[in-house]
Amino acid sequence: MDPVLEVDWAAHWRALVEAREREAPQPDGFWDRRAERFSRSLGGQSDPLLQFLEPWLKPSLTLIDVGAGIGRHAVPLAARLDWVTAVEPSAGMRDLIPHADNMTVVASSWMEADVAPADLVLCSHVLYSVADVVPFLRKLEQAARQRVFVVLRDAPHPRPAELLAAHLGGARSREPWLRDLFLVLRQMGVAPDCAMFSHPVAHRFASLEEAVADSRELLGPAWDEGRGRRWLEANLRPDQDGMLVHQGGTVTSGVLHWTPRT
Repeated sequence: MDPVLEVDWAAHWRALVEAREREAPQPDGFWDRRAERFSRSLGGQSDPLLQFLEPWLKPSLTLIDVGAGIGRHAVPLAARLDWVTAVEPSAGMRDLIPHADNMTVVASSWMEADVAPADLVLCSHVLYSVADVVPFLRKLEQAARQRVFVVLRDAPHPRPAELLAAHLGGARSREPWLRDLFLVLRQMGVAPDCAMFSHPVAHRFASLEEAVADSRELLGPAWDEGRGRRWLEANLRPDQDGMLVHQGGTVTSGVLHWTPRT
């Protein structure tokens, strides 16, 4: 058996997603509850993706941001483009997207979204929980006239819950990474370009109880109340603004991008 060519990479991707879902199913309202903390953690962090996209940005072009979150990319990109459509299923996330006169916010998951094609399509850090990835990618490609950009980590996420799981002796199954997506795309017949970058990651919590709730929800049955609290108390540091911060170090991510096939 050829260790690369005879593997069904879409099935491999599905197995990664489903293994994590079995370990800790994502409850309803997951991203709604995390939106405020997500916004605090991203505040002030550098974003190499925006600099990477610069050569493709023109005032006459349009873009769809799939899984726009709090508008981290959609809002600054709207300032450089003719129009941006931000597709975001979480109400909590949508509530935090700043207004822009040339931006439409669509309250929908990507597979249910009915949006007009755009010149550029961006999907940043969304696919980790998408088990049926091939139809998702096909729809991204079908919606783009000029370029598709998909961003993922290519290393473990250094969030407290992941590190805590290893400390508790039950490290979670890994998420899909960028290298897995590359192989899925090659199986689909897409030959994407690839750019890699490293960036610092920090997580900010309003209180120890918020950090405990976050890790408890992420770890599910693997959570241990006593040991988990002690680990968080030992590894979170107070910041000048009163927040508790976990410095996750540097993580490697990348973007796969390609011209859509007609």
